[in-house]
Formats: sequence, structure tokens, C-alpha cells
Amino acid sequence: MSGTATLPRNSSGQDQISHQLDYANQYVSFRVDGQLLGVPVNVVQEVLNPQTIARTPRARPEISGLLNLRGQIVTAVDLRKRMGLPPLEGDRESMNVVFRQGGESFSLLVDEVGDVINVSTETMDPVPHTLDDRWKQVTTGVFQLEDRLFVILNVEAILKFT
Repeated sequence: MSGTATLPRNSSGQDQISHQLDYANQYVSFRVDGQLLGVPVNVVQEVLNPQTIARTPRARPEISGLLNLRGQIVTAVDLRKRMGLPPLEGDRESMNVVFRQGGESFSLLVDEVGDVINVSTETMDPVPHTLDDRWKQVTTGVFQLEDRLFVILNVEAILKFT
């Protein structure tokens, strides 16, 4: 049986699928040192299992090195080091959240990757003034979920190494 499906249109003429692809309220979640963090889904290129990272001499401590992603060179940024946290314990390896910024590819090394979380930007709380300065500089806002806080990071600010 073959046929053609027609998507219903809303009053503005947009089809429902375009409406469902509104990423403004979606965040890729991940954990670092037990804290639930996230970045907007529209900045994430992909999420990868642990990768082989080539160390780069004389790089900043936050830069773990470079990885080759299908011929694309990606700079791996250790989010734990960037945020002044202790190294990942044991033999666990970091996951990669890959994104593009300023024409270059970067990977945030995180402890584990979670789901895409849908939240309304209207419910985002401002960055608490009591937050450590290092975290304040890279945080866009905070959502209060049922059982935990969800901290939204600004990837552009994370890459500003001062």
C-alpha cells in the first residue's frame, strides 16, 4: 500500500513538523562531578563515546588535546579542568559533546551524557549571585527540575580562557 501523507498546517501556514522542531526549549544534558549541566541542543553537532585524544604540547591545561572526527580536527576541552574540579576518578573515560564555535570544532569532555531535556525558557532562573565566580562566568541560567538543579552553560564563555 502506498500513499502520500499531508501534514496539517496551523493558522500561520507552518506544518506541525516545523513546529515540533523548535529547539529553543531543548538542552543536551550531561553530568560533571555529579552536577547536571546542559547546553542548547541547536549548538551540539554530536555526542561521542570516549575517543582517542592526541595530546598537544604547550597547550593550556584545559585542553586535553585533539581528536580526529572523520577527518575533522576537534579540540578537546576538559570541562573538569576548566571548572577547577578534580580529575575523573578510576579508569572511567570522558564522553564528548561536540559543537562548532567560531568556525572551529570543539568537544567538551564530560563524565556522562544524559537525555535531551525540554524546559520552557520562561522558567529559567538567573545565575545565583552566590555561585562561584568560575561557574558564574560560564552559566546562562538555572532550571529547577523536580529533583535537581539543571545548570545551563554558555559554550562561548567556556572557550574564553582567561
